[in-house]
Amino acid sequence: MIETLTQSPSETDAIAVRVDEQAIAWVTFDRPGAKLNVLSSGVMRRLDEIITELNDAAATGRVRSVVIRSGKPGTFIAGADVNEIATITDPAEGAAAARSGQHVFNRLNALPVATVAAIDGICLGGGTELALACTYRIATDRKETKIGLPEVQLGIIPGFGGTTRLPRLVGMRAALEIILTGRPIDARKAERIGLVDERLHPAILERRAAEVAKTLQGKKTVERAVKGGLSARLMESPAGRKVMLAQARKRTLAETRGHYPAVLTALDLLERTLSLSIEASLAREAEAIGRLIVTPVSKNLVHVFHLTEQAKKGAPSVKPRPVERVGVLGAGVMGGGIAQILAYRGLLVRLKDLKPDAIGLGLRHAWEALQALVKRRRLEAREARQIMDRVAPTLDYSGFGSLDLVIEAVVEKMEIKKSVLKETERAVKNGCVMTTNTSSLSVNEMQKALERPADFCGMHFFNPVNRMPLVEIIRGAETGDEAVATVYALTRKLDKTPVIVQDGPGFLVNRILAPYLNEAGWLLSEGGRIDEIDKSLVQFGMPMGPFRLLDEIGLDVARHAAGVMFDAFGERLRPAPPMVALGSTQRLGKKNGRGFYTYEGGKEKEVDESVYVELGSAGPRQTLGETEIVERCVFAMVNEAARILADGIVGSAGEVDLGMIMGTGFPPFRGGLLRYADSIGLSRIVERLERLARAHGERFEPAPYLRERAAAGKGFYS
Repeated sequence: MIETLTQSPSETDAIAVRVDEQAIAWVTFDRPGAKLNVLSSGVMRRLDEIITELNDAAATGRVRSVVIRSGKPGTFIAGADVNEIATITDPAEGAAAARSGQHVFNRLNALPVATVAAIDGICLGGGTELALACTYRIATDRKETKIGLPEVQLGIIPGFGGTTRLPRLVGMRAALEIILTGRPIDARKAERIGLVDERLHPAILERRAAEVAKTLQGKKTVERAVKGGLSARLMESPAGRKVMLAQARKRTLAETRGHYPAVLTALDLLERTLSLSIEASLAREAEAIGRLIVTPVSKNLVHVFHLTEQAKKGAPSVKPRPVERVGVLGAGVMGGGIAQILAYRGLLVRLKDLKPDAIGLGLRHAWEALQALVKRRRLEAREARQIMDRVAPTLDYSGFGSLDLVIEAVVEKMEIKKSVLKETERAVKNGCVMTTNTSSLSVNEMQKALERPADFCGMHFFNPVNRMPLVEIIRGAETGDEAVATVYALTRKLDKTPVIVQDGPGFLVNRILAPYLNEAGWLLSEGGRIDEIDKSLVQFGMPMGPFRLLDEIGLDVARHAAGVMFDAFGERLRPAPPMVALGSTQRLGKKNGRGFYTYEGGKEKEVDESVYVELGSAGPRQTLGETEIVERCVFAMVNEAARILADGIVGSAGEVDLGMIMGTGFPPFRGGLLRYADSIGLSRIVERLERLARAHGERFEPAPYLRERAAAGKGFYS
């Protein structure tokens, strides 16, 4: 007999329950009016009620097994409600919330009948912890199925039992990777490490879940073979775990420099609680959540999470045009990288260049990026070949008449770009959206060469394309909403973060980055040491120092960009003397092995001391002090960001912060450049800039908008 269990009147519609003829209870999460299932406090209360009902039904034999699934295609459960996490300011309240979630999942785990988690799509945070509390886990092998515990990315740890249950299921090695990085894994890897018991096609998920639930009736536990054989058993021995944990701690401190306390807390818990009872381990887990959830780091990371969510909803409110076929003009490293990510997401690509050698370079770059995924077991070799088959190289415009969108990535020279775009426009159909990947040249100027400027905008990727998450969508003066919406939708399909900006020199990210990099040059000209300047800003939280970044960009590219910015903004962005002096040398940075550092086989070796000789400043260098270095470089960025807001390049502080985090790696634990400025106080920043202006000139003169906010006692987010 099929029946529906009773429902309470509060947040009941998020979970439905029915019992079929086989005495299998089907518990379906399907939050009304929402794209994702989220474990809010109301949903957790309803789940607790359902578990009580299941217990009663199991006692009378009406329910003999349970399947938990989602009613939303492509998503299981996305985790806890981040808005509720943001509101907690008392450690006791945070610990109590964790204990409450643990209590519900403990009751699920203690049901007298077997439970099967049928996972199809996104399964994160509390969703994964719910699955861990089940007897058996099945996952679909679709690309969208991702399973993980991303809590450290919110400055906390898995607190509904994930830190406790995961290492007991999959072992310490696999648990460390999942918990410490916060990165989700696909179903293939989840099956390999034992996080899920089966991986299958989505079309047979329900049928197989029913078969497993039927088979497990009368059973409460499942026997599982140890994964990995003898080597795995040795690594999971007390001595092996001790070595793994020591290595993980060393690696974590090197990568985070202690700025992310949640990661270190997770390490401590994994080290100290695996030998404890489940109950004792859960108690420590909840207490740790309480401490972490109220820290400034957690609040800043939650803020960044909200920024990324807002970015998913920022497109113009018009329907985007469908995009299935894309052309890429210019088959260098950048063009090859763009072609690779397009093909990886299932798009058909025409990769065009004038030279066969360039085509070969672009294809090789795309293939190497795919091979890296194969090596990390993110792809099978067969899948990599299938992806490359979607990229069709060409020396002419054959096939361009069927394209839906074109991305121009040729040399960064205005006249060449205008000529290529004009020629391409004649080869594509009406309605084809055309874009430029320029990092600094005017989109407005390029539009002058086109007959259909409304279908043209900027689509600025950051290098390396396969790793950098940001895409700046540059709206020209004549760009239409449909073009922007289409590029926005494509950016989201590529799993990139879009930020819409108005045209202007350097757009958003490079305009803010220019005074930062230039100020490092001025510090060097005053006797500062390359390694000292870089180390100070890395310790602040930047992923690499300014000189290391200049080497990565390429000193020739950086000089060109600096010239564009100087022409646009004048004296306050006059290139620092070292940048001018090194322009006459053969130093190009990492790409030719000589920049501010030396490189061998593409890897950094050491500071190139001969730089000081070429600058005419060999000999002892002076110590500038970390505070001065950080303030001069970072406050220069804050000042420029204030000008960007005043100029209307973007409309909000949040867009500035998202762009800087995703485009430059500005430390997320600080919440973004302007949230960091607010935490210091704009009055203090203005006062410091005024002192620096008196000492060093007009490049530090506080922007009028910054002065206005400070005088009004407001921050950028007020």
